[in-house]
Amino acid sequence: MDDSELRSVLAERIAGARARIAEACRRANRDPAGVTLVAVSKTVTPKVAAVVADLGLRDLGESRPQELWKKAEAVPGVNWHLIGHLQRNKIDRTIPLVALVHSVDSERVLDALDAFGRKRGTAIPVLLEVNCSGEASKGGFAPDAVHPLGDKLAALAGVTVRGLMTMAAYSDDPQSARPTFVALRELRDALSTRTGLALPELSMGMSNDFEVAVEEGATLVRIGTTLFEGLS
Repeated sequence: MDDSELRSVLAERIAGARARIAEACRRANRDPAGVTLVAVSKTVTPKVAAVVADLGLRDLGESRPQELWKKAEAVPGVNWHLIGHLQRNKIDRTIPLVALVHSVDSERVLDALDAFGRKRGTAIPVLLEVNCSGEASKGGFAPDAVHPLGDKLAALAGVTVRGLMTMAAYSDDPQSARPTFVALRELRDALSTRTGLALPELSMGMSNDFEVAVEEGATLVRIGTTLFEGLS
């Protein structure tokens, strides 16, 4: 595929994803401007990621810090999202490159990020990853472990908790993800009420279920396959 064909394919796929988001917002009586499409570029080269950015999709997500480092150097000027596990020994190099960490999955990582944010004098925007599906293979806080963090979250100085993130169990039926998304939204609402934190963000929904996630309040959807299938 030459550069012109690549650009055409990506433009069509991005437009299609945005149209599906807009239609889901219409069903939920939401403003599409309240949903950010994060293109998960982990399966493609920096060249493909650069085309996406040039087409106006400025929020890109990576699962592995090392891959994020490489792409952030090759594709500057975009909002990078870390959506995978962040090891504490990679915080120093990763955090200056990212707009949002979606995947704070333990108190140890939260504490390390808080210490880094205090040291540099700028709070780090993060989301807490919550395992609302209950799958043993998934990381994140158990839902019943989130509320006890309330007082701690409100007192953090090096981190700004912006909301919550989850992944639903994969299914051919997108509707099966709905209870997971409802659970995250209700947990966010209860935590916000208890702590007084705004918590505006809900990162939930991927290629197979993002429309359901939008209907249930997602503000960030992480889409890879829909945009990049068959590309590299």
